[in-house]
Amino acid sequence: MAFVQILWSCTNHLKHQGCIRFGYPHDRISRRRCLVRVEGGNGMVLQNFEHGKRKLRVLVAGGGIGGLVLALAAKNRGYEVKVFEKDLSAVRGEGRHRGPIQLLSSALAVLEAIDQNVARQIIEAGCVTGNRTNGFADGLSGEWFTEFDLLTPASRKGLPVTLVICRMTLQAILVNAVGSNILRNKSKVVDFIQEPNKVRVILENGEHHDGDILIGADGIWSEVRSKLFGWQEAKYSGFTCYSGLTNYMPPYIDTIGYRVFLGLNQYFVASDVGHGKMQWYAFHGEPPSSASFPEGKKKRLLDLFGNWCNEVVTLISETPEHMILQRDIYDRDMINTWGVGRVTLLGDAAHPMQPNLGQGGCMAIEDCYQLILELDKVAEHGSEESEVISALKRYEKKRIPRVRVVHTASRMASKMLVNYQPYIEFKIWPLSNLTKMQIKHPGIDVARALLKFTFPQFITWMISGHGLL
Repeated sequence: MAFVQILWSCTNHLKHQGCIRFGYPHDRISRRRCLVRVEGGNGMVLQNFEHGKRKLRVLVAGGGIGGLVLALAAKNRGYEVKVFEKDLSAVRGEGRHRGPIQLLSSALAVLEAIDQNVARQIIEAGCVTGNRTNGFADGLSGEWFTEFDLLTPASRKGLPVTLVICRMTLQAILVNAVGSNILRNKSKVVDFIQEPNKVRVILENGEHHDGDILIGADGIWSEVRSKLFGWQEAKYSGFTCYSGLTNYMPPYIDTIGYRVFLGLNQYFVASDVGHGKMQWYAFHGEPPSSASFPEGKKKRLLDLFGNWCNEVVTLISETPEHMILQRDIYDRDMINTWGVGRVTLLGDAAHPMQPNLGQGGCMAIEDCYQLILELDKVAEHGSEESEVISALKRYEKKRIPRVRVVHTASRMASKMLVNYQPYIEFKIWPLSNLTKMQIKHPGIDVARALLKFTFPQFITWMISGHGLL
């Protein structure tokens, strides 16, 4: 059974990469000897107290989640920060609901370490899903295939519980915390020039800005990445994604947080997002940009999922046509280095991944924290070229192994999910027109057992942050 083979391959790969080992020590808020705790309007922040040294100048291309979290961390360290965003309204999703983003316990803990006040606002605005039943279910019957526990691993480590939050709400919190004096809208980075003691950013409008480092946080179509390594096409995943947001509260709202319904060549994700709303994503294997919807996207989805369980059909039916969006899913192959000299990448610019594990934003937030810890060491010794370059290389070296595992797992999960086939169908007599019969696939119990054994360990490893905190 292809589903079992893929699951087994995924298990071996993750085990080989070391993600089956867990139990890392945690210091909830890491400190460096050049930093001091300060109580202020933004909650507990960390500021550089060594006078007489020039402040580190950090330039950030991209005002998405990764860029803003990094800017917030750098601001709280007392660094000089500038964030350049080409279109803030597009990033925040104004006019088009881009759906919620999942923040795993590890990402929330990082946000707490960066700025406790901001983390509190995010937690209060979000919808906690990790304290309810989550897992995989059969798309046709709706029966649970396997469940996973997000609450216990977080509680054992004293971490916040996994939640989802509206992307626009999250962006608004971060924009407000970073401040308009740091975030520059309508400012697209189109090029940069590296010199021995600085990097110069060139904007589309012709402006130049100098800094000690440039961080490309400008997404999957990153301009900074293309300038570093040359333009490369993103890789189509083989799936298009239909997403919908509906004002509907199902009867299971208090017991189920997040559920993935499995099927052959398609799957369906549903999550409570709070405020009486449900968000769903329907993935279907087809060529890119191939769909046209003369009768509407809802009709298309009901044709694809109309014979699935009532939970799926109801969510589609309860969603207004104008709240159903469609986009093709792309990612990129992992690369072995993210930067050159004083320039490096983070988040989707460095490692765009498929959304089926909900880890794109979490990995970007973790990137920010590791990077800021390395920059703290530069602040100790000054911003000489060798110190800056060494810090960026250490950041890459420490982040790439963990990100590579998650990136690989997201691709394997995509293949695994759409190869789910619980029954074998055949005719009673090959030459007759008698009714078809179905028998349970002999590999389905093996797949369930493997998933039940491996996935909880993978979740625990994810939540642990791989010793980051």
